[in-house]
Amino acid sequence: MRWRIDLSYKGTNYSGWQKQSGDKTVQQTIEEAFSTILREPIEIVGCGRTDAGVHARKYAAHFDANTISDSAKVLYQVNSILPDDIAINFLEKVKPEFHARYDARERHYLYYIHFNKNPFLIGQSFYFGTQVELDKSAMQDAAKLLMNYNDFLPFCKTGSDVKHFKCMITESKWDFENEQAIYSIKANRFLRGMVRLITGACLNVGLSKLSIGSFEESLRQQIPLPLQWSVPPEGLFLEEVIY
Repeated sequence: MRWRIDLSYKGTNYSGWQKQSGDKTVQQTIEEAFSTILREPIEIVGCGRTDAGVHARKYAAHFDANTISDSAKVLYQVNSILPDDIAINFLEKVKPEFHARYDARERHYLYYIHFNKNPFLIGQSFYFGTQVELDKSAMQDAAKLLMNYNDFLPFCKTGSDVKHFKCMITESKWDFENEQAIYSIKANRFLRGMVRLITGACLNVGLSKLSIGSFEESLRQQIPLPLQWSVPPEGLFLEEVIY
């Protein structure tokens, strides 16, 4: 039988989602927990990769298992042995053809920035301590420009093995609240490092280090930006996966 899980995790102590030799990852940690409780080898298939240090509020995954008779009990047992920075929110039986990655229609990411030093936000928001006043209107314009394009080579981390750079973005906007900024983006898929590169580009536009013209020209010609900045991972959250 196939089972779906939704989970939340703080990625600070992990080398991303995907299993890799010699590093602690979210996928490996969850597989070990379910394998221990169910007493059978469990392989988890996630909705996508998140980089080292990136967080998720509602990450979706699936696995196959034939030994679950009481899902509520298994959910409790697995959560009891998982570390404090990972929580399984629910466990439910789904159709055998359900696929956490390929069935996802849209993914929603948020990137958090705070401008005043705050020890309670360490690891969960990017502290951008600058005395320079950001051009918020220009940052919003840059974010909106993305909605006019379908190819995003300028915002793909080098070394990626993707076959194409097409993404359908349905939301791209900034919200500025007091001493905080939040970038929100929704799309059917994301390229490697895409959100952090977009966020960095928007900040450079806001700092007048990158012009809107150069930003748009890179999109139009599908060439790297003249100034690239991949912001730190701690501000990035996978907010939701929509099926």
